Amino acid sequence: MDTINTLFLLSGFLIALSVLASRLSTLVGVPLLLLFLGLGMLAGEEGVLGIQFDDYPLAFLIGHLALAMILLDGGLRTRLKTFRVGFKPALSLATLGVFVTSALVGVIAMWVFGLSLVQGLLVGAIVGSTDAAAVFSMLGGRGINLNERVGATLEIESGTNDPMAIFLTLMLVEVLVGDIGGWLDTTLFFLQQFGVGIALGLGAGWLIARLISWVDLAPGLYSLLALALGFCVFGATSALGGSGFLAIYLTGLMIGNRPGRHLNFILPVHDGLAWLSQIGLFLVLGLLVNPSEMMVYALPAAVVALALIFVARPLAVVIAIKPFFRFRWREVGFIAWVGLRGAVPIVLAIFPVIGGVENASLYFNAAFAVVLLSLLIQGGSLPWMAKRLKVELPPSVTPKRRGPLGIQHDNDFEMFIYRVESSDLEEVPIRLLRFPSGAIIAALFRDGVMVHPKGSTQLQRNDVLCVIGRGDDLPALNRLFNGDATLRRQSAFFGAFSFNGDARLGDIADAYGLTLSPGEHDMTLADFISLRVGGHPVVGDDIDWHGIHWVVNEMQGNRVTRVGLRLY
Repeated sequence: MDTINTLFLLSGFLIALSVLASRLSTLVGVPLLLLFLGLGMLAGEEGVLGIQFDDYPLAFLIGHLALAMILLDGGLRTRLKTFRVGFKPALSLATLGVFVTSALVGVIAMWVFGLSLVQGLLVGAIVGSTDAAAVFSMLGGRGINLNERVGATLEIESGTNDPMAIFLTLMLVEVLVGDIGGWLDTTLFFLQQFGVGIALGLGAGWLIARLISWVDLAPGLYSLLALALGFCVFGATSALGGSGFLAIYLTGLMIGNRPGRHLNFILPVHDGLAWLSQIGLFLVLGLLVNPSEMMVYALPAAVVALALIFVARPLAVVIAIKPFFRFRWREVGFIAWVGLRGAVPIVLAIFPVIGGVENASLYFNAAFAVVLLSLLIQGGSLPWMAKRLKVELPPSVTPKRRGPLGIQHDNDFEMFIYRVESSDLEEVPIRLLRFPSGAIIAALFRDGVMVHPKGSTQLQRNDVLCVIGRGDDLPALNRLFNGDATLRRQSAFFGAFSFNGDARLGDIADAYGLTLSPGEHDMTLADFISLRVGGHPVVGDDIDWHGIHWVVNEMQGNRVTRVGLRLY
């Protein structure tokens, strides 16, 4: 069999096997990215297929392309409103947090591996940043519904912390090979990485978003145009000395937050491309590793990994966010635990190999071992930790499917598909349902047969309703179709009783016999909670006041509109 046919056969087989392995990940709880790495190792030189692959420059190129695609998709799915509560702490983690983590791990690596200080710090810099692919995959793929403050901080951190890790890695590699410049050059390089990356990412992203929303294309071409222009921004930023990774993440952010029907065509395609990038990247990185060589460094690398997970990352998170931002200790604990390492440390570990650093295999194998343990220990326990630390919100009903109708260019009407799962909706005539203004039922399916809906039509369990409305109608529609199990979980979480956010504390205190401090009588419940959480409340915030838990239930913008009362 010639080379080209062999390439098609093996690549197709490995990708298909990786996709099917995702089902195994769901059944047994093994982190999906860990399976991709494992399949790559099994296919490698010492594995079942015996594929010989040691082309580090090619792996480096594949790593950059895949990470750029993953970050673009991550930016597309990040809402600007999350920056209200997550940007400042995420920026602190992406800079100060990475620096502290790298320093602590570097000192430990120096002692464990018997290295010089600079060599140990290089190990720390390589594994110092969290990985966007790992964070986006684990949080999204495991169905963990975090409160907005924690979720936004983790997502923005993972999308913006690569420049700091790249800066530290390149600087230390240059020190080891004797090419380092003066402090002025080093400082300018650092400012270039962040400054050029932010400027081009936001500026070019703003222009690209308006171009894509304005131009009239075939549906399949929108995603291709977004990808092509995103890669252009990545390349131009890198050529100018900036961080291409930061720039392409911000470009995706600007595109994804520009309203228009183009997003309905871009997001599904980029979801598949991001998955393909993750599969291909982790397979290639797995092929690079020889298990026998990695075992030489396994024990000291395991010590470094455990120190990173249980010492360096938690200390870095506490130092970077606790003194400056109002996070509860359980939120700090979960953010510390989701310091997932993935493809980025392994790609950064190729820098010493390409740069000709002495004993470069140590850095690569140590980084690989750290990533394996991080995905296994941290990734495998995320759902349990989210529940244990009480940062997870109860699930809510969402449409089974949704899609644009293509009627209007901006703020288009969509078709939302809901299944009736609540017993409270059984035997209820359609005319009694409180639909948001402008939303209507277009069709109703019962036992696979379409029924023409009338006002007198009574709903039955498992009816499927096709509702036409706009994206702004989703919160009201989701509340309407909430199921019994979901309602019980929400009642247990938010409490059986609730108050309007504009309720006066004085009235509540009189009703429940509570004692207020001077100046609190005329304060609203919304203002009181906002003050207690530092000015940026989110759904799920839990305030213990006079032995009663006051839980933020609904919000409108930055304003608390509904507060639940829970007595336990």
